[in-house]
Amino acid sequence: MKIQKIKGTKDILPDETEIFLAAEKVLRETMAKYGYREMRTPIFEQTELFRKGTGETTEIVSKQMYSFTDKGGRNLSLRPEGTPSIIRAYLENNLHKKRTFQKLFYYGKMYRQESPQSGRLREFQQFGIEAIGSSSPQIDAETIILGLEILNNIGLRKVETQINSVGCEKCRPSYKESLKNFLESKLNLLCNDCKRRFKTNILRILDCKRETCKQVLKNAPTYENNLCNECKDHFSKVLDLLKKSNVSFTLNPYLVRGLDYYTKTVYEFISPILGAQDAVGGGGRYDKMVELFGGPSIPAIGFACGMERILLAVEKEGKARVQKQHFDCYIVTMDETTDVKGFLLLNELRKKGLICEKDYLNRSLKAQMKDANRLGAEFVIILGSEELRKNEVTLRRMSDSSQKRVNFSVDEIVKEFKA
Repeated sequence: MKIQKIKGTKDILPDETEIFLAAEKVLRETMAKYGYREMRTPIFEQTELFRKGTGETTEIVSKQMYSFTDKGGRNLSLRPEGTPSIIRAYLENNLHKKRTFQKLFYYGKMYRQESPQSGRLREFQQFGIEAIGSSSPQIDAETIILGLEILNNIGLRKVETQINSVGCEKCRPSYKESLKNFLESKLNLLCNDCKRRFKTNILRILDCKRETCKQVLKNAPTYENNLCNECKDHFSKVLDLLKKSNVSFTLNPYLVRGLDYYTKTVYEFISPILGAQDAVGGGGRYDKMVELFGGPSIPAIGFACGMERILLAVEKEGKARVQKQHFDCYIVTMDETTDVKGFLLLNELRKKGLICEKDYLNRSLKAQMKDANRLGAEFVIILGSEELRKNEVTLRRMSDSSQKRVNFSVDEIVKEFKA
């Protein structure tokens, strides 16, 4: 039997790994700029954590989780998303007692047993933020601005922001009731999933991607007319801050989060180039989640994005800013003697902080130059018998093929690179 990778997983080969690493570098640099600090949590947790934090009625929990019983009889699951683990760790480690306001981010693998599609795998990389402790509309606006900057910095140019308010525990019941009254006579027109959602979590009907359900919802009531004064004021301030920050957005009255701990602002980042599955990330305010996990009443907001979908969108745009690993130089040698000298020079240059490579296959000058070009080396150091006799090396710039001789001295070579 030929052993192959599991359906929905992917081998990330060296060329692609370099792209991921470059994107991760951009991610961490942008997070640091906004004051977000990284937190790392276990890949598996108690299943109950996700049932409570992700929601019993969501497809993620009801259909997609990888769950198992360990040798101790505990019911565990591979994490399908990051937020529940972050909130669990936040409370378990008493971070709320150490600082009132925390800015946290995560990056790692998540697992969902869903139908694999382009850019959507069963094992995937997700990053996200959690800003915990502030109810200010300014932090709502900041998370959107940060998300857009990360996407732009990775290389995604065509990004749309859709935004809505889902109210709070005071005004949400009246909206649910008006939506229920609207849909009650149209149940036979909804898909089977939405018929089930009508009884278990009516707001999830607004998320349905089926065209028939979208048609039914065309004239459905929206949150806009059901928000209480506090929620209206909060949302108005968020929109005003975004406008004053020159952030374009679209109001989407059917953008919702089905769980009760979500409050007020919700949003999604959309890449039109991806087609039907166009969301590359999304977030919202979840002021009741910390309390749900047994903590005090602490407001919070965050978002999550899938790295594979972002990089797929960047690739489709064809304007990727993410660059592969940079090489300063490639050392070309001609025979056994110069090859040994080249190896020793390679190690010394690396000690000086240069990113260097050489040939290990005793290939021809032409083949070595071709390899240097493939790696994207900025310079080539040529070490032949004549150079060795004169205690020199030939330093060639690959961009324009200009070259010069310099002393065979690590300090001299480094000096030329800096120049």
